[in-house]
Amino acid sequence: MKTLQASRSITELMETAQEAVVRAGRLLHEHWREFLEAGVGFKGPVDLVTEGDRRSEATILEVIRSRYPDDAILTEERGAVGRESEYRWLVDPLDGTTNYAHGLPVFAVSVAVERQGQLLAGSVYEPATGRLYVAGRGEGARRDGRVLRVSGTRELDRSLLATGFAYNLRETDETNLDHFDHFSRRAQGIRRLGAAALDLCWVAEGWFDGFWEYRLHPWDVAAGVLLVQEAGGRVTDFFGAPLDLCRPTLDVVASNGQIHGAMLRVLELGHTGMHRASSSTP
Repeated sequence: MKTLQASRSITELMETAQEAVVRAGRLLHEHWREFLEAGVGFKGPVDLVTEGDRRSEATILEVIRSRYPDDAILTEERGAVGRESEYRWLVDPLDGTTNYAHGLPVFAVSVAVERQGQLLAGSVYEPATGRLYVAGRGEGARRDGRVLRVSGTRELDRSLLATGFAYNLRETDETNLDHFDHFSRRAQGIRRLGAAALDLCWVAEGWFDGFWEYRLHPWDVAAGVLLVQEAGGRVTDFFGAPLDLCRPTLDVVASNGQIHGAMLRVLELGHTGMHRASSSTP
């Protein structure tokens, strides 16, 4: 049974997401060396987890539960937490764990909340720089109070794109290498930073014109998706259909909207091992 709750304002949801990411992000930054000295574990052959992931997640859950104890929460490390609810929080306590574990200051904390499949609010915090991103449904997207707008680039060959590769690159046919090859021959440049939440923030910021990546999880992208949308951009799956945050993995394309069709056409050139999701539309 879903727990029905009184309607909440977008503002209070945004404030909760912001508080959660900032508290967790400051913890990650201030105790960076201490967390790495505690050791780095492996969830798979190359998929890392650190004490920072766990402590950050615990901090975020504490903030959310203090305000909304009956809400559902989906987190990277613990999976589904709490009862089924009208509201669900999507939590990535440390996006860019490999960067963090190697001392590379490109990582983030991401928290979003959705209600019955619709994203309402989200926030991403970049601890190494202190940049704070926040968006609310119908309220726009901001970084440190400044309104964000996607870029105005109209041509793919003038575009700077971002992408990523899966942890299980050695074990899957869906490597993204075919798409990387096609895009590298058509875009002005491509960057691979290892933190999807920041890639999406930087599409919203206008620094990147577009982004694509295979098999991301809802917690990886939820806040960033809302930021791009509220900054005037477009986000779909590889076939141009809306994202379904109830799916366990997502193939994501985000752009300024101007080059979205061109990106989808390039993706059609290299659908290695891909199958159209049953919920997708032509």
